[in-house]
Amino acid sequence: MDAEDSVDRHIARWSGIVPFDVGTEEVITRIQLLAKHVGHAKDRALAETGLQAFEFETLHRLASRGADARATPSELAAELLLSPAGMTGRLDTLEKSGLIRRLRVAGDRRRVDVELTEEGRSRWAAAMRLRGVAEQAMLAPFAPAEQAALSALLKRMLLHVETGAPWSS
Repeated sequence: MDAEDSVDRHIARWSGIVPFDVGTEEVITRIQLLAKHVGHAKDRALAETGLQAFEFETLHRLASRGADARATPSELAAELLLSPAGMTGRLDTLEKSGLIRRLRVAGDRRRVDVELTEEGRSRWAAAMRLRGVAEQAMLAPFAPAEQAALSALLKRMLLHVETGAPWSS
């Protein structure tokens, strides 16, 4: 018999009190709890690198742009779903911390690009490494073939939801 997890205890506690489909409840509750564990691991990685979540997300958007790691403030604001004023405040904080710099674009004095500094790239990369270690540790119980099977099942579920599950319209 398999070891009991917190979801097994949850099911036992609520069975007969609240109507639910046991199989559905088991899967969805485990996904929710695993998502919380992933979130905590990400928070620990950020704490170890001295980054706040908003700082990491902005550095991450810049790092995704390749070698020059540059973007305009309006491009970043659109990607991060921020107002221009919110983006300006975020960039001010990152610039004061030495994680980004603002550059005037030659030939267009009105345009400003934002780029990662070496410190910004280094702190972002450290957070990515720590996150990766935590994520790999979570998947450690699975052999590579099992990880691939789990990924395929989750992908099928996500595609179903993203492409218009009956309740989502």
